[in-house]
Amino acid sequence: MKIAGLCSSHDCSFAVLENGIPVIHAELERYIRKKEPEGDSFQFLKERYPDYKNIKHFSHFLDWDHKVKFSYPGSYKEMNEIIKKNNGDFWEPGHHESHAANAFFSSNYDKALIVTIDGGGLDSWTNEQGALVLQDTAFTIWAGENNKIKPLQVVKLENLNIGGAWQRITKKVFGLSNGYPKGNQAGTVMAMACMGDPKKFKGFFTNHQFLNSHYYYANRLESFSGDEIGGEYFNFQLLEKIAFESEKNRFDIASALQEETERIVRAIFEKTFKTYGTEYRNFCFSGGVVLNSVLMGKLYDWFDKQIDNLYVCPVPYDSGLSIGSAQYIWHQVLDNPRITWEDNATPYLGELYGDKIVDETIIKYADKITVKKITDNGVLDLLADGDIVSVFGGRSESGRRALGNRSILADPRCPNMKDKINEKVKHRQWFRPFAPSILREDVSEWFVRDIDSPYMSFVIKFKKEVQSRVPAVVHHDGTARLQTVTKNDNEWYHKFLTKWKEKSGVPILLNTSFNDREPIVETPEDAIKCFLGTDIDSLYFFEQGLLVAKA
Repeated sequence: MKIAGLCSSHDCSFAVLENGIPVIHAELERYIRKKEPEGDSFQFLKERYPDYKNIKHFSHFLDWDHKVKFSYPGSYKEMNEIIKKNNGDFWEPGHHESHAANAFFSSNYDKALIVTIDGGGLDSWTNEQGALVLQDTAFTIWAGENNKIKPLQVVKLENLNIGGAWQRITKKVFGLSNGYPKGNQAGTVMAMACMGDPKKFKGFFTNHQFLNSHYYYANRLESFSGDEIGGEYFNFQLLEKIAFESEKNRFDIASALQEETERIVRAIFEKTFKTYGTEYRNFCFSGGVVLNSVLMGKLYDWFDKQIDNLYVCPVPYDSGLSIGSAQYIWHQVLDNPRITWEDNATPYLGELYGDKIVDETIIKYADKITVKKITDNGVLDLLADGDIVSVFGGRSESGRRALGNRSILADPRCPNMKDKINEKVKHRQWFRPFAPSILREDVSEWFVRDIDSPYMSFVIKFKKEVQSRVPAVVHHDGTARLQTVTKNDNEWYHKFLTKWKEKSGVPILLNTSFNDREPIVETPEDAIKCFLGTDIDSLYFFEQGLLVAKA
């Protein structure tokens, strides 16, 4: 049985499940090369999934605009013709129902507490009188057991909106973009926070209760010089002025914001543990705010004795709603049993590009590039010599973070490598860190916590005694957002890292997404274009064993 999940709002995407297993997840931004667009997800599905006429059930998370149904009536009509032919249905699970489903059903846990944290979304609930009501929320807690999830706590949006606060301050204070066409740059603010001291601006955020903000104001940025929060006004113009007086001020403001975010989340979890005691030892997370990997990593420090496992799904932001809404239908509605994953749910759900497409693309750019045959060992030699190498092969990764199939790799032992890639390749701020990809079996020797982090979900401290060995992937505060790699996660990348360890003495490579401010590359042509537009030394098509250099 095929089920398609759709997302036509920002982060437009679709996903298809076959007998409950995701077989493809595609994000529109990868194809139009603009971040976080809205779009007609059904038409996008038709273009990229030839077998769309055999889909039985369709789902789209509930939102205020009822996307597809009202925004794209022609697509909705065509979709219903397919549904009727296949004796299926169209479903609209809630926004956070879909987030929670994606978090829990992508994990291997039989029982877990599920937490969603984002900038707001719409769900439908049955009240005490048995009536169906709509509720906008940005923080929910759920219980997951076997093939079912149920809400335990729903916080009204006007009482807590962490994602909305970050969205506003990213744009209004730091002048960084949110959404289409450049994408949300909250990650830049998170990187800045590690560089600053929160003391100077700590009271500013706390006193104004900045994170207790209503979504209404978050969506009217252009109309307000300040936002009304609990009868007070938060003066964005003043804080923006202070921020741009010096880089240190920007770092300190970001640090204060991060600290207040952590304080609020920690307080909520302390209450959660008091309520549920030891009933739940596994936790699953989804929602855009959980991309704050610093926050996620600190949960291990705060609640080491209460938590056995933390899990963040591969696509926790709204693009993952297409996966989650389909999973909700398969398990919650149709009552199908849980699916057990080997190690982890694969994030490699993009399209495959075989030899023919790669060869045709190389011929197209023959006047700009040179190509030669090479082995993994030959590429490892280049990395050891200090080259920056982009790699392309297999299915593309779903989500914001490249995990070996669409990555830029470099030697983490080179002290100047971080600055070189930021300046010459990524064209971004000097303080932005890079992730270490590390063999899962070696994590305990390098980091203070021996954890699974297959999707770069957690920032963890390096052990002090090893930091000097890999300076290019150690952030200012001695931490890193690590990617753990197993053979089951990515067979080629695990083998490549194993050979690198044998050659270099370290089980770590610097790994950053194969892009230059635009979305991660999707096609071979995207890869060559990005390679030609940056100072990347080589492009390696590892399935074909081809090394591309500039002519």
